[in-house]
Amino acid sequence: MKFSIALAMERFSPDKPMQQVVNETLELVRMADAGGFETVWSAEHHTIEFTIAPNPFQILTWWGAHTERIRLGTATVVAPYWNPLRLAGEAALCDHLTGGRLEFGIARGAYQYEFDRMAGGIPQQEGVAYMQELLPAVQKLWAGDYAHEGKYYKFPLATSVPKPLQQPSPPIWVAARDPGTFDWAVRNGYNILSTPLSRPMAEVGILADKFNKAVSDHSNVARPRFMMLRRSCVYARPEEWEVPVRASIDYGRAFENLFQNIGTVTNGFPKAVPYETVANRSEYDPQAIRDNLLFGTPDEVIEKLLVYEAAGVDQFCLGLAFNLPIEVQKKSLDLFTREVMPVFAARERDAAKQRARAIA
Repeated sequence: MKFSIALAMERFSPDKPMQQVVNETLELVRMADAGGFETVWSAEHHTIEFTIAPNPFQILTWWGAHTERIRLGTATVVAPYWNPLRLAGEAALCDHLTGGRLEFGIARGAYQYEFDRMAGGIPQQEGVAYMQELLPAVQKLWAGDYAHEGKYYKFPLATSVPKPLQQPSPPIWVAARDPGTFDWAVRNGYNILSTPLSRPMAEVGILADKFNKAVSDHSNVARPRFMMLRRSCVYARPEEWEVPVRASIDYGRAFENLFQNIGTVTNGFPKAVPYETVANRSEYDPQAIRDNLLFGTPDEVIEKLLVYEAAGVDQFCLGLAFNLPIEVQKKSLDLFTREVMPVFAARERDAAKQRARAIA
């Protein structure tokens, strides 16, 4: 199992200067690069201060200029916000500007609040249909001249300029939680991005079952990669749990505002909705958060990660962006790099030796 990190430039108060946010995020990216993480992922969001990412390709190009080897992924571009020609060209140019390090992740979108402002108010659930029309069109534009006449997009003969540096394309990832999206993505050979959100650890197995069923149903297609993201914080002593748990609860209440479209947003700052209005209220219990999310000492985190490894997850993604103080994020990333990643690197080496002996 490999490891990646999802980061966002986030502000929860107008008192925090934007330039400080910029500098702190880049420091974490450079730590992940030096620490041997496989990928750093950037989201796309609009008009929201706690995820400042109006164009992930711009962010990835910036990160790429300050790193050496880490791959740079969109997790994710939101399909209904894009025209295929623009998306194909911007992604391909980013691939060139980062030396062929782009990982192309796409999703239908999460927040109805954004859909009301960026996609003409269409229901968020309709985003999957946009994605399933948009992504094949982008791939055909990367290949050469192509004209398109579909339900959502129409354009005469054109092509992507430039073409991607990675041929025939950067690795493609699709965000999935429902069985239909798993099936569509695997059938088309796309890698999978998924998340158990804040749900119990059993959700890891549920998502893995959806992935494995799609792989089994399309045995003629090479098995794609399977990534899973979870909010994460590693701390040296067990009693340090309170800071990340409180941050997760507060972040979750702001997330509910946007996800359910039930709160107010003032000058880009979502107001945390009252606890009584949140969905899945049991997931806000402090003990449940400690148990379900990737929170704990290095030993506790290793035990949790073994569940993901056993479920067939190829890449685990640390979600550090949930209003953790920067020093807590840096300490967490450092502990994970020094005390967790080497354990799984050793397991991978041992597995490779066992495979070699079996072949011999």
